[in-house]
Amino acid sequence: MTPAPNRSARGLVGETVGVEFDVVVLAGGASARFGGVDKALVRVDGVTLLDRVLRATNLASSTVVVGPGREVCREVDWAVEEPPAGGPVAGIAAGLGNGEAAVVVVVSCDLPWLTEAAVASLVAGVGEHDGYGLRDSGGREQWLAAAYRRTALSAAVEALGDPRNQSVRRLFAGLDLSWSEPTSTADDADTWADLTPPARP
Repeated sequence: MTPAPNRSARGLVGETVGVEFDVVVLAGGASARFGGVDKALVRVDGVTLLDRVLRATNLASSTVVVGPGREVCREVDWAVEEPPAGGPVAGIAAGLGNGEAAVVVVVSCDLPWLTEAAVASLVAGVGEHDGYGLRDSGGREQWLAAAYRRTALSAAVEALGDPRNQSVRRLFAGLDLSWSEPTSTADDADTWADLTPPARP
């Protein structure tokens, strides 16, 4: 396990995107389409999906992984939605208790092609909006590959009441969100076939 980013690394965040950020990684899903295998621990090029996301978010001020504890590549905090398996909105609610940065990057653990540069673009892209997210290569808006103002996201969660089994679409419906152009960086892995690297232009 590697140590958390040091002060110089966190300073680089400020130089790169102009603002510090925290990360919430959602890693508590059932992985039904992976035949019951823990998707977070599926390896691509020898690195688990969870570690690939943790590497891409390495410059965060704090990182919390929502889901069962696992061996990972760097120091993180852990949280579990209450009750467990309550869905991604419950996971976001559980993860928001971690960190204090004004911007929170929310990512699922099944983004094998996410990069540090893409994460930096998310944080820099928030601007005056409530959030800025990636569109995948098919143009789909990826709410779980996005950066949000903590105040806006917290208010949206609070407005829902009980977050268990709530719709992600409903959570974000009232927020002012901006989106990237379509990019394979935001393609998630729902099936084994999705683990094939995207074609390079």
